[in-house]
Amino acid sequence: MEFRYLGNSGLKISEITYGNWLTHGSQVENEVAHQCVRAALDAGISTFDTADVYANTKAETVLGEALQGERRESLEIFTKVYWPTGPGGKNDTGLSRKHIMESIDGSLSRLRTDYVDLYQAHRYDTETPLEETMQAFADVVRQGKALYIGVSEWTADQIRAGHALAKDLGIQLISSQPQYSMLWRVIEPEVVPTCEELGISQIVWSPMAQGVLSGKYLPGQQPTEGRAADESMGKGMQGFMRDETLRKVQELKPLAEEAGLTMPQLAVAWVLQNPNVAAALVGASKPSQVEDNVKAAGVTLDADLMAKIDDAVGGVAEKDPGKTAENAPQTRVA
Repeated sequence: MEFRYLGNSGLKISEITYGNWLTHGSQVENEVAHQCVRAALDAGISTFDTADVYANTKAETVLGEALQGERRESLEIFTKVYWPTGPGGKNDTGLSRKHIMESIDGSLSRLRTDYVDLYQAHRYDTETPLEETMQAFADVVRQGKALYIGVSEWTADQIRAGHALAKDLGIQLISSQPQYSMLWRVIEPEVVPTCEELGISQIVWSPMAQGVLSGKYLPGQQPTEGRAADESMGKGMQGFMRDETLRKVQELKPLAEEAGLTMPQLAVAWVLQNPNVAAALVGASKPSQVEDNVKAAGVTLDADLMAKIDDAVGGVAEKDPGKTAENAPQTRVA
């Protein structure tokens, strides 16, 4: 395993970070989830990312249980706040002071820890003054409940404004957690340059484009397995499931073989070539997937191979920076 600094801080994290968005507390049994976490630890992963909304708080509970007995100082535990939790009442969502202060306590209890290393705003809250949000985050840090602050799926302008307030309040906003892959490159024109300027790193989710970059989905064929075969999850994948895109993805197979990698390993290694990326988030529904993904750590893809990858899928990749704002919630859910 390789480790990278997170933003302009002294915190090092594993460049393959274990995330439990779609698995713990929902898709896999707790025993298997524990086995996946053990496989991650055995592979050298020290950084674990979750959120209170995942499986409506159950994912945090499962992760907390799975990490029991590990030396806390050797782990980096991340969680997030914004989306509705509990019964979804009027104050059970967003980035108000009330919701943040209540949510951090709930997360710490479920994770069985006194603090998280990184507490992240899971989306931007258009209905709460940013000053209120950042003051609440500053108080969470000063209370010792979080060491650093991050954001997820914020635009470049939102990140800049949040960073300025954090600096004024004497806390460190050091990370951005956006979607990023060979097929979803919307952070490259604006978010990445802004973050490089401000000393903020990316922790990227869905480096395999929700499984499409594994090559298992074929053009002209109805998916029978994976997320695309699930009616609810498949709706969010439509942009990746066009026949033209799937044909281009098949062109990556010989490139992966040339590099001595599987298709998933190539996808993860590709995002890690971006110097502003500190870590790639990977999940797993079985331990063998963890063991396969970690082999992307420390891999260097040469310039020639990166150019071939761009030739193969660059033309079908989404690169519009406006997609971050377009996909963001315009109002709170509750």
